[in-house]
Amino acid sequence: MVTLCIGFFMTILDTTIVNIAIPDILEDLDATITEVLWVMSAYILVVAVLVITAGRLGDIVGPRKVFIAGMILFTVASALCGAAQEPWQLIAARAVQGIGAALITPQTLTILTGVFPPEKRGLPSAIWGITAGVAGLAGPTLGGMLVAQGTWRWVFYVNVPLGILTIVMALSLIPNLQPGKRVRLDLTGVLLASAALGAITYGLLEGDRYGWGTINSFLSVPLVIGVGLVLLVVFLATQARIREPLLPLGIFKDRGFSLMSFVIIAVSFGMMGLSLTLTIYLQDVLGLSALQAGLTLAPTALSMMFTFPIVGFLIDKIGGKYVLIGGLALYPVSLVLIGNMAHTDSGQWSLLWPLILAGISQAAAFAPTVTMAMQDVRTEFAGAASGAFNAIRQMGFLIAVAAMGAVLQNRLNGELHDEAQRQAAQLPARYREDFVDAVTSAGGGVEAGAGNVQLPAGASGQVAQQMREIAQATFDQAFVDALRWTLLVCAGVVVLACLLSIAAKRPDPAKAPTAEEELALM
Repeated sequence: MVTLCIGFFMTILDTTIVNIAIPDILEDLDATITEVLWVMSAYILVVAVLVITAGRLGDIVGPRKVFIAGMILFTVASALCGAAQEPWQLIAARAVQGIGAALITPQTLTILTGVFPPEKRGLPSAIWGITAGVAGLAGPTLGGMLVAQGTWRWVFYVNVPLGILTIVMALSLIPNLQPGKRVRLDLTGVLLASAALGAITYGLLEGDRYGWGTINSFLSVPLVIGVGLVLLVVFLATQARIREPLLPLGIFKDRGFSLMSFVIIAVSFGMMGLSLTLTIYLQDVLGLSALQAGLTLAPTALSMMFTFPIVGFLIDKIGGKYVLIGGLALYPVSLVLIGNMAHTDSGQWSLLWPLILAGISQAAAFAPTVTMAMQDVRTEFAGAASGAFNAIRQMGFLIAVAAMGAVLQNRLNGELHDEAQRQAAQLPARYREDFVDAVTSAGGGVEAGAGNVQLPAGASGQVAQQMREIAQATFDQAFVDALRWTLLVCAGVVVLACLLSIAAKRPDPAKAPTAEEELALM
């Protein structure tokens, strides 16, 4: 159990621990915001694409072998991430790390179910679930401590000793469970899904960089996204026709499963949008250290963890549908409050209460989705539905990273010009136009800052110092304005999910999924 939990902990931790190191990676590797977004996206994308395939692979060759192979790959890739000297090296290593995480994750539950008899699975299952919550909590805080005491590279190096320990423990302690029914691996489905999701994500991430137009002489962003969508349609069409599909489409005929799939995407969208924008805001605008930023974000995860028991009690008393609607109604409120309360001169704890509200509402939104998604799924489709739901949740994070990065950059570029014009009024008239042009041309994305501004010719001494100070104030205010727009988009997505949830059926206790089915969706 300890072996499985360490491995599972590491895969969840590396979804969030990187966020806190974004500013340091931007500076140390001279990376762009698009490249840093790919550092996060590459991991989430690969996990989302391969987690169903990895589960099937465990059925074919045995979960112990796949778990150990995943741990070896994850550990080696973590070392390569820490040693990266160029952004592309870090992105490639993160993709390999994602392959390892995809191999590990489904095997933990498979082995747990095989080792513990039904009457003894209660406590291990609870520990397995708590591990996910603790890992999510530990990500920003542990990442902040590691960056503060060393460099961003230690957010990856910390996996190496843990990985080696887990591999040794797995070889010594995990039994070699024999595979059950042999399942044919749908290689065509794997290739189509990977190509489709990769093309769509690339288009979303690179769209703003190329002005949503031409990439080169024959390739454009709309074309890349269009090809991805066509491949996605082809993938779905093939899944409907083959005997052992990677993704059985019959599960989406159930209204509850389809609705909750959108809900989990919307909540993941809101979570990632909040995490991405606040991580940069706390460090680049407020000037907090990585550790201080991690501690500032910790109340959200803490309140989410402590709210789960209360949410569980309310689900039993009034039904999951009403708890879900309440959580989805409160979450946009917290996002709007955070946007309105964020200023260039805010204190470290000025966002404490809306962050706590965000954690409470996330708990209320997440908890009922499992039961409501699975309540009408037939038993023979439970495993496939579990894998699909988990992959969909991962895709929610991926879509959020891509979309929020595009929205944030787009709004920042627009706000930067307007703010530069307002701030330039403090300067002598002959410098104003040149100052606005210099600040606007230095914009280009979140990675830009006052240090990149080329001061107008002739500016020196006190005027030059004044320009630098005004330029920094311009960038700070422009980012805060862009943050508000980004969180407003997140809130809109969650509001839509809330409205759709009204159409969901109340869970029937007699049809409640088993503990194993619920855990498979976590």
